[in-house]
Amino acid sequence: MRVLSHEDVATLLPMEEAIEVIERAMRTVSAGGAQLPLRSVVPVGGRNMMGVMPGAISDPPCYGVKIVSLFPENPSRGLSGHRGAIVLFEAETGGAVAMMDAGLLTAIRTAAASAVATRALARPESRVLTLIGTGEQAEHHLDAMLAVLPIKEVRVVGRRAEKAAAFAAQAGERQRRLSITHGTDAQSAIAGADVVCTLTSSPVPVLSGDWLEPGQHLNVVGASVPAKREIDDMAVLRSAVFCDYRPSFLAQAGEIVEMIAAGNIDEDHLRAEIGEVLSGTRPGRASGEDITLYRSLGIAAQDLAAADHVWTASAKAGRGQKARF
Repeated sequence: MRVLSHEDVATLLPMEEAIEVIERAMRTVSAGGAQLPLRSVVPVGGRNMMGVMPGAISDPPCYGVKIVSLFPENPSRGLSGHRGAIVLFEAETGGAVAMMDAGLLTAIRTAAASAVATRALARPESRVLTLIGTGEQAEHHLDAMLAVLPIKEVRVVGRRAEKAAAFAAQAGERQRRLSITHGTDAQSAIAGADVVCTLTSSPVPVLSGDWLEPGQHLNVVGASVPAKREIDDMAVLRSAVFCDYRPSFLAQAGEIVEMIAAGNIDEDHLRAEIGEVLSGTRPGRASGEDITLYRSLGIAAQDLAAADHVWTASAKAGRGQKARF
């Protein structure tokens, strides 16, 4: 088994490569090439949780499990909100071949999945990006959106003005060609934006459908359990909705679960999985006036494909520590 650190994952999974890895995985998922039990979540005190995500995928052929702690207060300690490990098995003999840091891999693959959806659904001329949230996912989503669209202007929205300012300053140092502004008013930051990413841990909506404009694309990312929702009912009703994996979308997207239970929408409100759009079996954006919404929940197939990429690259690069069991 090869044991791979945070630094190994950072080196071996650059965003541009991650995007292509995740696109391949999403095509495989929608073609029926994965086994994906729903995520199990165990409360471990306060707002903290442990998530367990097993799965198997046929392309690349592998299986494994991610065990990750979800600690929302960690960023205030200078730590990732997601900490844990992924164990990867090879499909031929069932041997465990790698264990690696799950925090950074999760952050990269989540942003890469948004990039895959954005490349498929957003208007290709999109130039104005709004990021709602100032944490780890905002950093990686900025890199991901820049990889797939000709972004010129970035608007950063945070609950706390000082954190939004700090994020904007740091992003400006890394991306000097961009115009970057910051503030606390999500409504004004959404006005005139082409792409909006919600990247918060908020249990209540941070985005109202009344604020949306024709042609916009939304990546709704931060709420990964049914008890949380970043958008209101109107945002769902006004949007053409897409997801990563239909079973998890119907069971774990809080706003969808609530709206179906209330009879406000039915399951047909979901237009398609993103893998179906990529393969051409279901339509994506119908017109330049569509508001498209990608509801990201994150699935083990994304983790497995990314982990397999890191493991394969580590053998070529000679990175990681070998361990015997």
